[in-house]
Amino acid sequence: MSRTIKDATVRRFHYETHDQLRGHLADFVSAYNFACRLKTLKGLTPYEFICQRWTKEPERFRLNPTHQIPGLNT
Repeated sequence: MSRTIKDATVRRFHYETHDQLRGHLADFVSAYNFACRLKTLKGLTPYEFICQRWTKEPERFRLNPTHQIPGLNT
């Protein structure tokens, strides 16, 4: 994992300050964890698992998880 992080951040970009590195590192780790497929979830990403559960048991959720996607609303 350490090699993956280094390849995606320090070895690819130049940072003027440590704060820039910390911000980019936090964004990378969040994106990695969001998209990582897990064996315990039968090969689904955490987001895919939540959406699958929402379609099967919508009464357990207060909000629609598909509306929680970061980014542009198109």
